Amino acid sequence: MNIYSALKRVIVGRRLSNEQMGETLLPKRLALPVFASDALSSVAYAPDEILITLSLAGMTGYMFSWQIGVAVAVVVGVVVLSYRQTVHAYPTGGGDYEVASANLGNRSSLIVGSALLVDYVLTVAVSVSAGVLNARVIVPSVVGHEVAVAIVVIVLLALMNLRGVRESGAFFAFPTYIFMASMFLMVGIGLFRILVLDQPLASETANLTVMAPDGSLEPVGWVLIAVMARAFSSGCAALTGVEAISNGVPSFRPPKSRNAASVLGMLGVIAISLLVGIMVLAHLTQVRLIDELTGAHYIDPDGNAIHSSAVTVTGQLARVVFGDWFVPGVFIVVISTVVILFLAANTAFNGFPSLASILARDAYLPRQLHSRGDRLAYSNGIVTLAITAIALIWVFDASVTSLIQLYVVGVFISFTLGQIGMIRHWSRALTTQTDRRVRRRMHRSRIINTIGAGLTGLVLVVVLISKFTHGAWLALVSMAVMYLMMTFIRRHYEAVKEEVELDEDSDRALPSRVRGVVLVQHVNLPTAKAVAFARASRNTSLVGVLVALEEEETAQVVKDWNTEDFGVQLKVIASPYREITTPFIRFVSEMRTENPRDVVAVYIPEFVVGHWWEQVLHNQTALLIRTRLHFMPGVMVISVPYQLRSSKLARERARAASRPGRRTPGAR
Repeated sequence: MNIYSALKRVIVGRRLSNEQMGETLLPKRLALPVFASDALSSVAYAPDEILITLSLAGMTGYMFSWQIGVAVAVVVGVVVLSYRQTVHAYPTGGGDYEVASANLGNRSSLIVGSALLVDYVLTVAVSVSAGVLNARVIVPSVVGHEVAVAIVVIVLLALMNLRGVRESGAFFAFPTYIFMASMFLMVGIGLFRILVLDQPLASETANLTVMAPDGSLEPVGWVLIAVMARAFSSGCAALTGVEAISNGVPSFRPPKSRNAASVLGMLGVIAISLLVGIMVLAHLTQVRLIDELTGAHYIDPDGNAIHSSAVTVTGQLARVVFGDWFVPGVFIVVISTVVILFLAANTAFNGFPSLASILARDAYLPRQLHSRGDRLAYSNGIVTLAITAIALIWVFDASVTSLIQLYVVGVFISFTLGQIGMIRHWSRALTTQTDRRVRRRMHRSRIINTIGAGLTGLVLVVVLISKFTHGAWLALVSMAVMYLMMTFIRRHYEAVKEEVELDEDSDRALPSRVRGVVLVQHVNLPTAKAVAFARASRNTSLVGVLVALEEEETAQVVKDWNTEDFGVQLKVIASPYREITTPFIRFVSEMRTENPRDVVAVYIPEFVVGHWWEQVLHNQTALLIRTRLHFMPGVMVISVPYQLRSSKLARERARAASRPGRRTPGAR
């Protein structure tokens, strides 16, 4: 086993065969943290974004904070109910893409696919950036190094997911459940102390006055409506991740659809409870955040202006609820929030590769994205997502406020088209269904999806209007580019398939002659092996070709060739500019053009080496010649390998790997 393989086994783990696919399926207790961590983590940053946006309306905006939270929760509930219908109707894992493809056509399905792929990348970027932002509460040294920390987190998440869905789920389950328990305790204790014990709890920002960017306290009219609409659209980030379960149905244990629907239901109840609870508690404790980038600022009781935003909503609530009697509770809430925000990206690391695999299967993305890696995970998709998310974080400097403006647009496009597709699905099914009980169930499902389509469509309009000039246009441009790219890839694959397809008019005539050419650089064992193989192939004619670089060396090669008496003519080609590739390519090209029905078979001796660094020292000329000859019609290139002594270990590894039931050395 070479160093690369040994390192890969340590990081990724032992390889799994196709027969072990069942070992990777998830029970509900692991599926919840794997697929729902994104939606659950949204309750950690969606309240922040709502309050930050409301700061644009000064103190007036905070009067509507909990109402906006309830409105977002209603949308979450409707979407969860709608997707429960989807996972039952389409259990193969395509989600909205498959729904749109089956009911609305290829164009709609491509729009959905483009929107979801872009949104998954944004999910990773936003979640990790939000986690870094929260980490500053307990690790102040993170300030100024947000981008570097975010990149490290993404790399670690990618490595965990390369080990397989089940292993990553087991790793992420504990912190996800700790987060849910700590948040429920914080909200429950906080509301109990305020509403039952009548204790006055005030956050650290309760005594600060928020001034809008224009310096006003109470914007009214259309300005207030616009701010509330934008706050609502930012809060709708809480819906991201819901669609991942419909894409990941194949990863559930049987019965897949029922288990996926159950996890969706649990996700809905938990997310709605936490979101509403946090927004109500934040309203009662008067938590106030500002968007310092727009000019909004605080005024303290002494009249001093404060332009830096306070810590996050969960950080302030943890301090006010636990800080005066149970300090460890503050750290538990903050740490679990940071961890869940990092792990929220794991939802995208499951959703993106699965969707990319389906798109690759349908020839809309490169075929490599459809294949599974050593651990039966879609490794190429995982790596692609990690690289793209890292680039996005680098460009936007890990700013949640900047990234959130690009967010949500894609997911609501897919929500809306997916629900419209489900309406058509039920309408079609009703035309052939005669069982009265089944028809009632279908009618009920169609009503749910109709409500879902109407509500998500309305939210999409609000999001586009309120966020378009703030960055949503960039997300739309990215989706359009993705759409065009997938269309181009599909056309390319179709064109290639049509070009190579056999038909009655295909030219299947044998070549007139096969003219063999052996590349000669030295008279040695590799050359002798190439000549022997070429002679055994019984070409119509055979010639050795030597490109003359230096007179003395050429004379020595010719002398050695004649001494060995290979029985093959040696032709020497002049090279006035001391290069091998161009003269040799020109010679082969001239042989080819003499008779178009001739085939030129070029035999190139090459060294087989045992170490990667030896490859740099050998075979470079052969590689250049082989690459250029591949573009020449009517030319066949045959590599004749010669194993050097250093390749002994490579041969032993190959033999060991081919023995049935034998483990690869170093595998666990």
